[in-house]
Amino acid sequence: MTTASTAPDGPLTGKVIAVAGASGPAGQAVLRRLASDGATVIGADIDAQRLEAALDAVRIAVRGARVSGQVIDLLDPQEVHDWADHLEAEHGHVDGVFHLVGGWRGSKTFFDSRIDDWDFLHDTVVRTLQHTSLAFQPALVRSESGRYAMISAAAAHKPTAGGAAYAAAKAATEAWTLAMADSFRKETTAEDGKPTAAAAILVIKALVSPEMRAEKPEAKFAGFTDTADLAAHLAGLWDRPAEELNGQHLWLTAP
Repeated sequence: MTTASTAPDGPLTGKVIAVAGASGPAGQAVLRRLASDGATVIGADIDAQRLEAALDAVRIAVRGARVSGQVIDLLDPQEVHDWADHLEAEHGHVDGVFHLVGGWRGSKTFFDSRIDDWDFLHDTVVRTLQHTSLAFQPALVRSESGRYAMISAAAAHKPTAGGAAYAAAKAATEAWTLAMADSFRKETTAEDGKPTAAAAILVIKALVSPEMRAEKPEAKFAGFTDTADLAAHLAGLWDRPAEELNGQHLWLTAP
């Protein structure tokens, strides 16, 4: 039986945070952690039924959760821009955007790599990140403490023969996010001249959820990051100054 927590106030009270890819295992864990910490959380997903189920689970687990959802096609740049503008207009500010949209395609050998795997990952991994980062960058610049974070993979730094498409997609999103970090370095400054916004890259080997552990209790999942630990790291991004965090790779598994 899950024990509900109550978080009318917490370390993230006052923060408005958007979560793209909210209905997946990572998204659900992040929604719950952010809501538990008092943030106003807006989850986005293309699947209305899965999104509503994820939101209901958070409302049950966290009494008083400030959580809502929006069905969004992240491959439609105008739709994403409209969503970003709406959130800032409604709440007055947007302080965080987490890109949790993923997917994996691979093959047994390099020669067997399929270009249509790259096409799939280019859309689900790269395009969705491009659209969310471009849409929300101005709002994060205007925030007093903007944070953007993506989830990358160790494979981007050490590609395997059969993982060419996946590694290339993750490497592309890392480069894009680092460019966003450079924009924050140039466009956001406090009175002390230090940046107020940061873009960070969290690097994992793979994720494991409680459901996965329950399905395979004998499995060790060596080097995997628990979804709850990922959520804790994301919630903790405001504990570090932007200038220290911006453009950094945060390794949650061994390099």
